[in-house]
Amino acid sequence: MTAVDAAHMLELASSDPEALFALFEEHGWGDGLPLVAPTPERVDAMLELAAGDPDEQLAVLPPRSGVVTRRIVAVNAVLAGCRPDVFPVVLSAARALAHPDVNLRGVNATTHPVAPLLIVSGDVVTQCGFNAGTGALGPGNRANATVGRAVRLLLLHVGGARPGSGDASSQGQPAKYTYCVAENLDHCPWESYPLSRGVDAPSAVTVHCGEGPHNVHDMEAAGDPALILDKMASAMTSLGMNNACISMGEFFLALGPEHARTFASNGLTRRDIASYLFDHARLPAHVFRRHFEERAWDKWMHLAAAADLLPMTGHPDNIRVFVVGGPGKHSSLIPSWGMTKSVTLPVAG
Repeated sequence: MTAVDAAHMLELASSDPEALFALFEEHGWGDGLPLVAPTPERVDAMLELAAGDPDEQLAVLPPRSGVVTRRIVAVNAVLAGCRPDVFPVVLSAARALAHPDVNLRGVNATTHPVAPLLIVSGDVVTQCGFNAGTGALGPGNRANATVGRAVRLLLLHVGGARPGSGDASSQGQPAKYTYCVAENLDHCPWESYPLSRGVDAPSAVTVHCGEGPHNVHDMEAAGDPALILDKMASAMTSLGMNNACISMGEFFLALGPEHARTFASNGLTRRDIASYLFDHARLPAHVFRRHFEERAWDKWMHLAAAADLLPMTGHPDNIRVFVVGGPGKHSSLIPSWGMTKSVTLPVAG
């Protein structure tokens, strides 16, 4: 049996759950929860779902600059309790995390409670049993929970994102255990989220490094799109978000199916929703300047007069929309850490 310390493989004499838990605790590994023993048989079963050399270097994860290989990802997927069929999703998420746009070094080094959200889309959602409906962001589904956990274990073991030494988040957040959801295409009135970003593949995974979800509800029977959007705009205009002073910051809007249906039935597209929120989620320039001495703004924002209303992000394209969840007039706003961009990749081994 093997375990990963990001530098080499360690042979373990026993697969006893308590012995494995104790060993990981002794070395400062793991996420504090019980682990599945990464026996050769379990690791090999993962690798059967991947193409290519198991020990080929695929990426490097900061801050430790740990090397990602298919075998290392497989070991961490086993530890997390993943079934083999989800392994290509974990592998693709690891590749996405290493993309320069994500700025993983900054994500791990900041005191902000940022965690990578995985959004799984396409055929793999049904094939692997991901939850895209009721409670999709919560507990109770093995695929969602273990894939998100496997990514966190990679950050801990390979990236070195241990609290304090490699992860400087002041308070942390529950999403640092697992943060994975599936896009609800059955109730999405538009094209898939990956296709809206130019990724045309049977299955895809998106990584967005952000905060926990902020609930937005509009329970009015009429379902007036403007009133729903105004509530979302209100939720966006918080000075406590990193996005408030960083114009490149993204907002992911996880629309519940009922809100999505209301918007689509009134002829609104994703672009229309993003444009409305860009125009209405605004505060006077002097408010931003009073609260933030340092502002990572686009040049045109620095030129605004004191009374001018400025948006919470520098461009409507930074407001990304996807559909998830079950019945109920609830949606979620997921602001980014700020100095990061989401990445969407096809699912591949």
